[in-house]
Amino acid sequence: MTDALSLVDDWGPEKIVVVSHRRTGMKGVLVVDNTARGIGKGGTRMSPHVTVGEVARLARVMTWKWASVDLFYGGAKAGIVADPSSRDKEAVLRAFARALSNEVPREYVMGLDMGLTESDAAIIQDELGDRGAAVGTPEHLGGVAYDKLGVTGYGVAEAADAAAQYQDLPLTGSRVAIQGFGAVGNAAAQRFSELGATVVAVSTAHGALHDPTGLDVAGLLAARDEHGDHFVTRHQHGTPLPPGGELTVDCDILVPAALQDVIDRATAQRIKARLVVEGANLPTSPEAQDILAERGISVIPDFVANAGGVVAAAFAMDSRHSGFRPDTAAIFETISSRLRTNTITVLEEARRREVTPHTAGRDLAEARVRTAMRSKGRIPLA
Repeated sequence: MTDALSLVDDWGPEKIVVVSHRRTGMKGVLVVDNTARGIGKGGTRMSPHVTVGEVARLARVMTWKWASVDLFYGGAKAGIVADPSSRDKEAVLRAFARALSNEVPREYVMGLDMGLTESDAAIIQDELGDRGAAVGTPEHLGGVAYDKLGVTGYGVAEAADAAAQYQDLPLTGSRVAIQGFGAVGNAAAQRFSELGATVVAVSTAHGALHDPTGLDVAGLLAARDEHGDHFVTRHQHGTPLPPGGELTVDCDILVPAALQDVIDRATAQRIKARLVVEGANLPTSPEAQDILAERGISVIPDFVANAGGVVAAAFAMDSRHSGFRPDTAAIFETISSRLRTNTITVLEEARRREVTPHTAGRDLAEARVRTAMRSKGRIPLA
């Protein structure tokens, strides 16, 4: 419990719930960080290495992410300690959902994160007998199919385009390197191609591919469908690189869209991009952000750049009550509008105050959360 208590500060968490189930071996955690602006909403992650601290950090990102896009939900996140490829996955999911039946959906609505699929969201709804228990279900169940639509990756590319224009860096012809070629990375690659950029490097956990003249995104997607993440070791085009090599290739825009904590102080010194756009949550350390700023490299924060998923989740949350299928065109239009506007606002504030975009963006989000907390009597009136 000492570790959990050490996570508490003026913002939260409001609640940490650790659950387990002996028969299935399920172990998991829910962190409700801050609900001043609305009910807790965030993805549920499944990995053998999930920790309470990791989930708490991600829940805090969700607090800033909802506030950044100015939508009225609160920060929360959940994690299940399990192998997502296990044959017992459904039993573990159902045990996890039952264990949190007091909190879901009254205090927290489950969503998709690493290790979970649309069918898993449907299983959670089924187990709790409540359509409001989870979002991210398949379209045939009235959900918003995040992975199929590629909303988060689409938003990352939109934010990158806005930032590039702000910095007088035309996206057409710009060279983009993407770490991670999962749901976020491959959708971002497709949108970058549509916007005229050239994808010069991609990676998975098994390695990276690099071609300074540009990779064939359609060919990469086909190879991934055929070989899975191993496509980077079997694809005929591009030079193989070891995992992490894609972070330091010569490019204009770098998109870390895999895991947290991949860009540290040492890596920040070797990055050649002019712009870093955080497709993953927490990919850069504070020290790395400072170094990149000193080198004149702008970093678009995760809670701004990858907020396309939460915009889509907001549409899905609304549809739980209306019963109508969310309007896909409206989702993409809203993602583009909000993320582009937020990106420019953060960059202008950072330039005006001479701080990093992370600091500027977080201060804006904190102000919105603080105002809500004060209005609800959660902090003393000034």
